[in-house]
Amino acid sequence: MPVPSPHAEDEQLALIGQPQPVRVPARLWRSWLTEPTIVARFEAKIYRRADELCTVWTGSVSSTGHGSFRAASLPGASRRGTVPAHLFAYQLEYGVIPRLGWSGADDAVLCHQCDFAGCVNPHHMRLGTNAVNRTEYYLRRRNLASPLADIRGPAGRTRAVAAAVRAGLANGDEPDRIELRIRRAEAAGLPLTLW
Repeated sequence: MPVPSPHAEDEQLALIGQPQPVRVPARLWRSWLTEPTIVARFEAKIYRRADELCTVWTGSVSSTGHGSFRAASLPGASRRGTVPAHLFAYQLEYGVIPRLGWSGADDAVLCHQCDFAGCVNPHHMRLGTNAVNRTEYYLRRRNLASPLADIRGPAGRTRAVAAAVRAGLANGDEPDRIELRIRRAEAAGLPLTLW
């Protein structure tokens, strides 16, 4: 669990879509994470799978494939109340990360160990640096079996998996049938190979 900072005005930078940092004070994060109605809205947009598999975000998706969650409607053009869903999930589980940013190579970022940008399972994430996250991304993207090699791109994969989950839930499918839908959506984006 991250160690809280003694400074009351700590801020994080939340990345939404294009690399445009948005400052969100830690006190605001704490208010969102402890508000039952906000947490209930967040929980309504996730689909928990069995056996510690990726938890699928079924809400709106950014251009990077990460879920976008509107925790609050705040004034201003910056959309400060819209935050990455995986960051919300991680802090809901482990507490507010006092400082998090995307401005430099040594800044802390939240890394998906599962390589699925649409995953909001906090156990599939770890804190790392921007430099390490970028290096891992480019290395793993070359592996044709990796979710990062999906021909639809990260947003296309996230949207396809979320659509499969929503269709299964709307149809009243059992969890094993929804899993089949998810596997088919994942397989549809695999690159074609001759071997």
